[in-house]
Amino acid sequence: MIGLYHPGSSIVHRTPTLLKLLLLSVGVTAVGLLGQPRQLLVALGVVFVLYIVAGIPPRPAWEQIGPILWILVIVVPLQALFAGWTTAGMMAGRLVVAVAMAALFTLTTTVTAVLEGFQALLHPFRRWIDADRVGLLVALTLRCIPLVAEIVAEVLEARRARGTQGSLLALAVPVVVRSLYAADAIGEALVARGLDD
Repeated sequence: MIGLYHPGSSIVHRTPTLLKLLLLSVGVTAVGLLGQPRQLLVALGVVFVLYIVAGIPPRPAWEQIGPILWILVIVVPLQALFAGWTTAGMMAGRLVVAVAMAALFTLTTTVTAVLEGFQALLHPFRRWIDADRVGLLVALTLRCIPLVAEIVAEVLEARRARGTQGSLLALAVPVVVRSLYAADAIGEALVARGLDD
């Protein structure tokens, strides 16, 4: 997430972190409840307008949203096989819109703002809850979503080079192994910063 923030002074950037997080939660929930393709198109249009308002260039936006399309290449046909193309298309649409909203949050919100927001939110409960750790957990979770998507994209590219595109095992095993290595590296970085106690 540290390297994802795109500086700006738009209203989206200036919106308080907790309000953005609340709107993100409500938005993702609402998108999950949409049942018509045209409703998804409207939601996608709203997110697109927000990207324009925030002044996010196409490249950083694509870097965050693009990798999810590689996942859909595999998931959508499988979903269509069991539930039909309409259901698969709706699932894909919901996922793309949700990822786009999460990406907009990370592109317009610094890690510091996330940590400070959670510190303020959890301040009344400071006797029982470590607000710093909760804020860090949320920040890492948001960062790991595009990180895993990036890992999947790299593994798919390696699969194509090796000619193993039809093997799900050739996708699952490297993704799990690389995700565990990434988690281990993050853990070591946290330990190095004294967050292991």
